[in-house]
Amino acid sequence: MKVRKAVIIAAGRGTRFLPFTKSVPKEMLPLVDKPVIQYAVEEAAACGMELVVMVTTPEKAALEKYFARDTELERALQQAGKNDLLEKIRCLPDLANICFVHQKEQLGLGDAVLAARAVVGKEPFAVILPDDLFEEREGVLRKMLNAFQKYQGSVIALRKVNKEEVERYGLVKVEEMTGRICRVTDLVEKPKPADAPSDLAIMGRYILTPGIFEELAATPRGTGGEVQLTDALKRLLSRQDLYGYEIQGEYYDSGTIPGWIEATLALALNHPELGQKLRDHLLHLLP
Repeated sequence: MKVRKAVIIAAGRGTRFLPFTKSVPKEMLPLVDKPVIQYAVEEAAACGMELVVMVTTPEKAALEKYFARDTELERALQQAGKNDLLEKIRCLPDLANICFVHQKEQLGLGDAVLAARAVVGKEPFAVILPDDLFEEREGVLRKMLNAFQKYQGSVIALRKVNKEEVERYGLVKVEEMTGRICRVTDLVEKPKPADAPSDLAIMGRYILTPGIFEELAATPRGTGGEVQLTDALKRLLSRQDLYGYEIQGEYYDSGTIPGWIEATLALALNHPELGQKLRDHLLHLLP
């Protein structure tokens, strides 16, 4: 079955970026010349998603406004002859077919995914966490979609992490299969290093079957008093196969200040107009 819908989770408080996020959604943080959320929408569109379901909160109206047409601004830019800027904002509503749903309470990733149930319906779907950016960009999601079509089971993105990082992630136990694809046999949310089943952590890309909604609805609150998607996947594992795709290359967590700076630098250094100038400036700053 073709995956037609992507759920983008943009409902978190962004407390790591306070006080900035007191009034501005963290997804609107700029990464070079566009906000974090735009990268996620472009990724979904590049992978053929026909509908993007963005899960937000009522306080994040700025996200809806960003992707809406602003005829007054377009007119002002056109009259000023700023056609390059005009094209940058005129394309935003056409990046993808986007609908917005609100998470009623901020009860974790699992609850945020569950908020999209009525729109997604009874079909497989992708989940994108905008904070997570990969050197492979949309290539990660493309390869996960290919794995879903081949194995007809949910697929999660995985990456090896250091021992001191395991308490930040869901960790998995796997069986080797072929290439970068493995079969997941167990999952644990944010374990102590001694309890981690492996060094493979779940990253922010998922291809999920609709059966996950039933499991999410039945999953009690877990770590941090939240509904954990990892816990629901473990429940789903008892009746459906679950696969992992191991990511290679660089990974950036733009949901933390160090990760956001790293992502900004990496993207800027590869920017066709800014890259060389930034590289020269950094060399000048270094002792």
